[in-house]
Amino acid sequence: MVFSSAKNDLEPYLLKDLNEMEMIGSNAKVNIVAEVGRIDGYDSSDGDWKGVRRYLITKDSDKSKMGSKMLQDLGMIDQGDYRNLAAFGKWAKQAYPAKKYMLIVSNHGSGWEKGVQRAVQNKGISYDEQSGNHINTPQLGLALKEIGKVDVFGTDACLMQMAEVVYEIKDSVDYIVGSEETEPGDGYTYNTFLGPVAARPAMTPREVGAQAVNAYADHYDGIDQGHTQSLAKASSVNKLLTVTDAFTAAVMNSGELTLAKASRDAAVNFAMDENRDLYDFTRRVVEGSQSADVKAKGQALMNFITGELVLVNRTRDDKGGYWSGPKEYTLAKGMAAYFPNYGMGDGYNELAWAKASQWDEFVTWINQP
Repeated sequence: MVFSSAKNDLEPYLLKDLNEMEMIGSNAKVNIVAEVGRIDGYDSSDGDWKGVRRYLITKDSDKSKMGSKMLQDLGMIDQGDYRNLAAFGKWAKQAYPAKKYMLIVSNHGSGWEKGVQRAVQNKGISYDEQSGNHINTPQLGLALKEIGKVDVFGTDACLMQMAEVVYEIKDSVDYIVGSEETEPGDGYTYNTFLGPVAARPAMTPREVGAQAVNAYADHYDGIDQGHTQSLAKASSVNKLLTVTDAFTAAVMNSGELTLAKASRDAAVNFAMDENRDLYDFTRRVVEGSQSADVKAKGQALMNFITGELVLVNRTRDDKGGYWSGPKEYTLAKGMAAYFPNYGMGDGYNELAWAKASQWDEFVTWINQP
């Protein structure tokens, strides 16, 4: 199930994605369904139609236009409304019942935050420029809860693999695929992802999630482009909270504020500076701490991330370019967290992670003068 909002500057890339899906197509054991939206102003290919449509993806060798059958024309509905994501998921499960389900949301993404600026800088997922709306993290949790159990949830979007997001959706999915960093406009290469799944439909959900990570990473490795992509186990996310709280409590009790600040500032970060890799931060604190408790709790958190939580992690260092220097993405171990060096962002206290964990108290402690 692919929820693809091409109602923004990603339109040409997301139309290409649909043609990549058609290179594989549905078969007797695997159905590929997509809801895709388009607006004026970005791409005029394939008949330049507008609005939101649902398709059953069938095999087709023409890469310039879709050959799949349109099932429904929904008109210009709002793909930034989480209720429409929920409606798509429920429709797909009813119309094409299966033993296993994967849901992919394909669009801009930016982690937990919700903003009102230009879409690519906003925070959340599924930005609809026609309506001006997007799905924020609590709403993503509501949509998945309404859809019912999904075996694998993937975000073909930027900056979504972070504690604040996975905690919100942990009870509605089994496995979560996402990127700590921005994704290139090309995003998933759907033919290399779906081909092995269609060929072996008895794959377990974990294998499908791993296939999504590996197909993505293999593509960007092949063109020598920096990337991050990981597979997390949703049933381990509750323990992520407990081991993180134990570590942050130990750090605060140690009084090693200067070390915590320096570790935060040095930890590998992403296109949104306040998103930093949780493992890399913890490693730096453990290496510099004089406290046996900090070292023990930190090592436990690191072991948990690379052992129980993140099942597959693929990264490639970025050489940098005109806008930014090189990034050591190989230091990232598959799960980011929100690390502002100022006050907590507006709306952070609405997140399930903020309500349940001590993370916001820890960040506030680090940011004291």
